[in-house]
Order: sequence, then structure tokens, then C-alpha cells
Amino acid sequence: MVNSLFNLEEKHLADEIRKHGAKRVLIQLPEGLKPNAPKIAAVVENAGAQAFISADPCYGACDLATYDAQQISADLIVHYGHTQMVKQAVVPVAYLEARASVNVEAAVKKALPWLKPWKNIGLVTTVQHAHKLDAAKDVLIKANKTVMIGDARHLKYAGQVIGCDYSNAKAIESQVDAFLFVGGGRFHALGVSLVTSKPTIVADPYEKRAYNIETEAQKIIKQRMTQISEAKKAETFGVLIGLKHGQNRLQQAVEIKKKLEDKGKNAWLFVLKEIVPDALMQFPTVDAFVNTACPRLVLDDALMFKKPILTINETLYLIEEIDWETFHRKGWFGNET
Repeated sequence: MVNSLFNLEEKHLADEIRKHGAKRVLIQLPEGLKPNAPKIAAVVENAGAQAFISADPCYGACDLATYDAQQISADLIVHYGHTQMVKQAVVPVAYLEARASVNVEAAVKKALPWLKPWKNIGLVTTVQHAHKLDAAKDVLIKANKTVMIGDARHLKYAGQVIGCDYSNAKAIESQVDAFLFVGGGRFHALGVSLVTSKPTIVADPYEKRAYNIETEAQKIIKQRMTQISEAKKAETFGVLIGLKHGQNRLQQAVEIKKKLEDKGKNAWLFVLKEIVPDALMQFPTVDAFVNTACPRLVLDDALMFKKPILTINETLYLIEEIDWETFHRKGWFGNET
């Protein structure tokens, strides 16, 4: 099923291997593409290189397996499903987008009743459907909608969003009444809703249906405000530094530690590859945590943790370094200090 939905770009892959003269290739796949690993490995080996398949989770373009590649002396990482986000010179990386072949028009048409209250629509998607945005736009225009596709020039494509970067949505939020997210699942659509506070409708081309995620977004906001409220009681904070290549924000972590200490709090720096509840529960004297790695972890998995865990911007709001208006403008996801 996956094979028929996504373009694995076998020729492009073989060309990249030959271009780099690669002899050992590490294949890194998001969960949805992992069933294709043997097929991709066969392409690698037919191109004259030894294939190694990473069985670890891949959380996005920021999660490059550079350390893993070094451990097996790989001279090329093949990273599927994302566009380049991290600049690094440790191991060459070939990015293959795995664009979806499904049509989006049917799902967008099903979104029209949901979009009826609004005239000006912002259109967003993931890299898998970026090449289908014009088709989605045409459906909306025929329904007498005014359509905008933002381009903040942070990401490769206009209208593209990723788990921690919604700059293309933010770029047009003041000019639209609502957003339409074209793609599967709720993950990215919830992000759009949270960072823009605009109604967000999902047009899912895989399930050929549409729905509103407002209720879920409001639920997450309530959960986050509860976490912030609980963290106000904390005297000792653990500031978490992710060791994944694209999630290491050492300087921001050091700065937020100092800001907490300036407010009379105890703060300690923790480094770890995987931010999971069991790891943090080994430190019972820490009352709350600040996550400087992937901000989506805090928003999606917070209820798995026994103690409050905040993003950098939530922490700045907590200690009154920024006010509510600034916090709202920066967004729940921001990692800037």
C-alpha cells in the first residue's frame, strides 16, 4: 500500500549514490515509510553500495542520524520524507521527499462545507503534498474563496509546514480567516491552529474526508496552561538539552538556566538523546523541566510525564520575561530566547 502512495525516487537515489561515490549508505526513514526499507536497500546495493537500514525512530528533518552513520563508517545518509533543515558537514546527506501520488481534490471538496463561514483561506501542507497545492487552490477558487499560500522563506516550499516551523502560516495569518491543511493526520494541522489561533480544517487525501480540529486544539491549550500553572510551584528545574544533531540548543539551554536562577529558582542542565518519562523520573528532586529540544514533544506527549515539562517560550512566560501578547506572537513552539 505504501509503495503505491509515495514516490521513492529510485533513480534519484541511485544517482545520488554514484554522485557521492558512496560505498556505505545509511537509510533513514520516517515510520510510515519503513515498510519500504528492503526495497530501498536493494536500490542502494544495485547502485554499488552497502546498505544499512536505521531501525531507530526518525522524528523529522532535524533528527539526522549523523552519529549512527559515523559509527558504521557510512559515507552517505539517505534521508526520506523531509526537506533539508540542518546544515552539517559531518556526513553527506541525500534528501528524498517521498512525494505522495494521491489526488487531493476530493478531500478539498469535502472541506468546502466546513469552510463555508470564511472567505479568505490560507493553504498549508507537508512536503509530501506541496506539489498538489495548486490543484487544491483551484478547487477553493472555484468555490469563490480567496486563497493565500504563505512563504516566509524558512522552508523549501511555499505553504509547507513542519512539526516545529509554521512560519509560512504565520506569514499570512493576519490576512486569512481560516486555514486548510492538506495532508494526513492531525499533527501538523493542530500546530497550525495553535500558532495562529485561526480555525483550521483538515483535508485528508488518504481517507478522502475533511474535519475541524478546533476542539482538539482547545484541549491542548488547556493542558498547556495547566502545565504552566503547575510549574509555577516548582523550585528546582531541569533544563533538557537534546543530543540529536538538529535539536541541540546548548546556548539557549544555558541562557534559560541563568534566567531561572535570576528569578531565584534552582536550575540544572541535563543532556539526553531521548526525552522520555522514565529518564526524567530518575531525578525526583527536580520539580519541573524545560525542554529545549523538539518542542512538539512537550505539546504532544506532556501527559506521559509525571512532572510539568515546558517549552522555552512557556518558561519565559512563566518567569515573566515575556508578557502574554509576546508569548502568543512567538507561539507555543518557538525555541528562541
